Amino acid sequence: MSPTSTRPPLSERKLLFLLGSVQFINILDFMMVMPLGPDFARALAIPTNRLGLVAGVYTASAAVSGLIAALFLDRFDRRRALFVAMLGLVTGTAAGGFATDFGTMLASRILAGAFGGPATAIMLSILADAVPPQRRGRALGAVMGALSAASVVGVPVGLKLAELGGWKTPFFVVAGLGVLIASGVVFLLPPMRGHLAAGGQRVLARPLRAFLTDPAVLLSLTATAVTMGGAFAVIANLSAFLQYNLGYPRERLEILYMAGGLSSFFSMRVAGWFVDRRGSVPVVIAGTLLILTVLSLGFVFEKPLIPVVAIFMLFMIGNSTRLVALNTLTTRVPPPAERGRFMSAQSAVQHLSTALGAGVSTAVLSARADHSLVGMPTLAWGAVVLSVLLPFLVAAVTRRVKSRDASAPSVATA
Repeated sequence: MSPTSTRPPLSERKLLFLLGSVQFINILDFMMVMPLGPDFARALAIPTNRLGLVAGVYTASAAVSGLIAALFLDRFDRRRALFVAMLGLVTGTAAGGFATDFGTMLASRILAGAFGGPATAIMLSILADAVPPQRRGRALGAVMGALSAASVVGVPVGLKLAELGGWKTPFFVVAGLGVLIASGVVFLLPPMRGHLAAGGQRVLARPLRAFLTDPAVLLSLTATAVTMGGAFAVIANLSAFLQYNLGYPRERLEILYMAGGLSSFFSMRVAGWFVDRRGSVPVVIAGTLLILTVLSLGFVFEKPLIPVVAIFMLFMIGNSTRLVALNTLTTRVPPPAERGRFMSAQSAVQHLSTALGAGVSTAVLSARADHSLVGMPTLAWGAVVLSVLLPFLVAAVTRRVKSRDASAPSVATA
């Protein structure tokens, strides 16, 4: 933060609440499209096996904007950058409610993704700037609780709003809430210029080429790609699979998201607590074992060996646990002056890999006449292979970070 700012800094608790609110809107905008997919697919005559593309174009757009933002994001006050990103996000969300066919729905998701990706990168940069490493796991667990809140509250309410007022209503309501949160950013958050030198000149620890060839950076981005690509290939089709393949009733979908969200809400806080005490590697291993279990028992066989509720809850717990541990570790990779650059690059890789996962799922899966999906076991085995790689990548990043901090403690990423 700027030492010359006249606005008093927020307490850490209030800052995390504001950042969590930003993340809640960002995640809800993304998450609600998947369970609402069957609803607007019927209204807009979109085949169910193409719903993955609706989510995929969002992530592809976020990936491109993240790569572009990585070139300049550290030049600006993070508060202003976050405000602009939020305004663009809510504009794209509102545009989704005005979609009239497949093409206009894709266009609205492209616009939302172009700003949603950088919004996440800026939010994480602010958190890492403000919270010291020894408390960062718990802080990330709290902010990432927005994922659970979106599942427990946002998605069920969105589904209910769609039942009461039509599929367009959730898009407009989320956009309105986003405007309120964006106002909170500009009026409550003090200027965030601590990563800038006096006079507003950017402080660069190293040239861009050195940053891009840093093994710790490359390993971190690879770990992000493995995590998001494998998980999202399944997530993009989860609502349709549960309804059309496993016969889960549409009217009880809200309960399912609430159960999964509540479970991950608490598991992410536990994960953050363990990361601060034991490090990221054991927590990633635990989350990976859960993911492997649910993929093997819930998706590989024609008839799953565990109940639908267990499939959903275990998947959300395992994936959110891995994300808390991985993101806590990756905040230690860049120095403060490169944090926006790194988080933008990570956001780009995250969204590019999820777009790739959605695209692969569309190629692997096909739809029967009753809208049920064919090819889910093949998709699940691919996710298993990627999941197995993650603990090894996280261990490699951990070794790099510890070695760097031990040899150059003065450059530690505070």
